[in-house]
Formats: sequence, structure tokens, C-alpha cells
Amino acid sequence: MQQKKIVVAVGGSSGSIYAKVLFDRLQQLREQWTAVGVVMSDNAKYNWELELGDRSYDQYPFDHYEKKDFMAPFASGSARYGTMIICPCSMGIIGRIASGVSDDLTTRAADVILKERRKLILVPRDTPYSLIHLENMKRITEAGGIICPASPSFYSKPSTFEELAATVTDRVLDLAGFDLDTYRWGE
Repeated sequence: MQQKKIVVAVGGSSGSIYAKVLFDRLQQLREQWTAVGVVMSDNAKYNWELELGDRSYDQYPFDHYEKKDFMAPFASGSARYGTMIICPCSMGIIGRIASGVSDDLTTRAADVILKERRKLILVPRDTPYSLIHLENMKRITEAGGIICPASPSFYSKPSTFEELAATVTDRVLDLAGFDLDTYRWGE
């Protein structure tokens, strides 16, 4: 299996548990990637601290970039990052991506991934959706992005918040092409 270079952006929506479980799982899959670039919004850091009670987001062994660092390698298609995951992804980020507004590193990287015809996976946690949200998600899907809402499943009988969140993040990692041991329907 070819090792991957991926970007993980953490948006300012509630749902920091999804980002944490995604980071934990990526650490477990270390042999499958050569680079993980991380960018977090200010609200993402605030929500992580509020919801999870710590600042452990900066303890992970990934390459961390500031939200306005347009010199980050994945701000250009020549760096060949193959996948970008935005988890959780706010409707504001979705709106800016759908409109082609690249005003920070997250939206610039998403624009690069789409223009290079690579894999963009967005994990919106907001609910309910307005017509504007749905139209923006439709537009991103038509441009090649994947919308994977943070809608956990229950057939694996998760018993902790982390296991419940993993039903979403494992699906995201499946979509990103990682080989992982997870609950599979009918197996």
C-alpha cells in the first residue's frame, strides 16, 4: 500500500471528539502515511478546550500550521497531498469552499485539492441544514468533494463517546483509502 500525504483541517463546529478520535486513529495507522498536515481555526481550538477539557491537539506528532500560513506545502498542488479531511467542518467553511473563497489555509488547501482532482472529505456536524447549506454541499459534491456527515451508527453497539465517534471517523478513513480494522456490516 502506498503511503499517503494528507491534510486534516479542524473547523470551529462543535464536535471536537471527532477530530480527537481521527487524530488518535491516524497515529495508529502511522505506517500508512508519510505526512499529516494539520490546520485548526481559532474556534476549533476553543471548542476542543471547552468540549474535551485540554489542549492536547498540539501534542500529536503531525505537522501543525497556522490558519494564515500560505507557505504550508499543501497550499500548492505541487506538494502532492492526495487527501484533505475537514473534521468537523462548519457550514461557514463549506460556504467559502463552495464559493471558491480561499481566505485562509483551510479553504486554500480545499481549493487546491479540488482543482487537482484529489480527494476532499468534509464532515459537517451542524444540524439541521438550511437550503443554503444543502446547495453548498451539492456544489462541493458536483466539484468532486465528498460530504460525510457526522452521523454516527449504532449497529456496532458502541459503549463510549470515543467508540461512537469512531463510527464516523473510521468511515472517513475508509473513504480516504486507509486500510483499517473496524466494524464491517455482515462480517
